[in-house]
Amino acid sequence: MVIDDSKTIRRTAESLLAKAGCDVVTATDGFEALSKITEQKPDIIFVDIMMPRLDGYQTCALIKNNSIFKQTPVVMLSSKDSIFDRARGRIVGSEQYLTKPFTKDDLLGAIREHVAA
Repeated sequence: MVIDDSKTIRRTAESLLAKAGCDVVTATDGFEALSKITEQKPDIIFVDIMMPRLDGYQTCALIKNNSIFKQTPVVMLSSKDSIFDRARGRIVGSEQYLTKPFTKDDLLGAIREHVAA
């Protein structure tokens, strides 16, 4: 699953992952994502940090506080690359932090690292 308020980022990630054979679900923000997560049960979730309504940190915390999805890997996506942002991502339970612009290898590497084959 890719959660990002930027249509360009969603399309780019979806395209890169689909070409690699992944089934991709997208959401424009945390609220939309939370309803889709329950239906789709994704193997991994890529979430943008800066989003309206519910930001990536809040979305990640809600996912990780749900007993059903606690084990689902969450990878933060951000154009911000400070130690504070990375630490905050860890605090809310994310497994990894990727900075934008990301590459196909970044996304697939995260999947290889966090999703059991």
